[in-house]
Order: sequence, then structure tokens, then C-alpha cells
Amino acid sequence: MINDILNETDTKMDKSVESTREEFAAIRAGRANPSMFSKIVVDYYGSMTPLQQLASFTAPEARIILIAPYDIGAMANIEKAIRDSDLGVNPSNDGKLLRCVFPELTEERRKEYIKIAKAKAEDGRVAVRNLRRNAKQGLEKLEKDGEVGKDDVAGAEKRLDALTKKHTDAIDELLKHKEAELIEV
Repeated sequence: MINDILNETDTKMDKSVESTREEFAAIRAGRANPSMFSKIVVDYYGSMTPLQQLASFTAPEARIILIAPYDIGAMANIEKAIRDSDLGVNPSNDGKLLRCVFPELTEERRKEYIKIAKAKAEDGRVAVRNLRRNAKQGLEKLEKDGEVGKDDVAGAEKRLDALTKKHTDAIDELLKHKEAELIEV
């Protein structure tokens, strides 16, 4: 019972860390990369579809992404979705490709991205702590129902705290790398 709760919590915490890693990938550093477009969804014939499923991406230069839609009919909607996103680019359309040229990062913009990264890291840590709280409630319920003893729950809570620390430290490490990446000119 206790191991089930801890294993399930560990798996969910891993997912929270992975989600935070994906959020960081969407924050632009010095180079433009296709993962920045992973959160963008496009109205494709009435259904909201991830942009990654509608086009291919190439990066011929460090600050340029070329987007080639599989369906030329979706070009206008893709262009609108990119323009409306928080990427801060205005794609140019040549009829076959969308060209997104990312401006050089200013010091001010870098600091803004660091603030965004810190907020996303905090969201990840909050998610891990919420999972810890839910698992602790599950352990307390087992004790209250008389299924396990007090000592077993105390030991499990120590293991739960170690899991929580491991995952919050992983998020902090991701944040440290992202900050270093953003500061680097």
C-alpha cells in the first residue's frame, strides 16, 4: 500500500519535472529552435491542432526558422497563430514558406526571459509539493483506517520528503542551466 502511493507519487513528480523541462525548451535563448513552437495551436478546419503536426521546421541560421506547412491552405491560420503567440515574431509569408526571424536578444529581454523561467520553475515546484501533499494525505488515511502503523507512515513520510527534495532539486538544476543559457551572449 505505502509503496504503491510512493511509486505513483514518484512517477507523477517525474512528469512534473519533465513538463518543466518542456516549458524551459519553449523559452528562447540565443538560438532559434523548433521546440519554441511546441505550445502553439492552430485552428485547422475547425479543430485546434498543434503546429508541430501541421508543418515542418528548419533552422538555416541561428535566428531564423523556416516553417513549411504540409497544407498550403492552412498557411494563413498558421501565420495568425504565430503572430498571436508570445514568441514576439512576425512571420513573413512567401506563398510556400513562413520565415520567422527572431530579433537579437537585448539585455532587457534576457532578464524578462529569466523571470519567465523562474516563474515556470516555481510552477513546477508547486506541482511537486501538491503531489507530496496528496501522497501525505493518502498515507494519513491508511493510518487512520488502521491498515498500517504509525511507524510505517513516519518512515514513508521520510521517503516522501526525500522524493520531494530530489524532484525540486532537479527543477532547480534545470532553472540554473536555463539561466546560464539565457545570460550567455
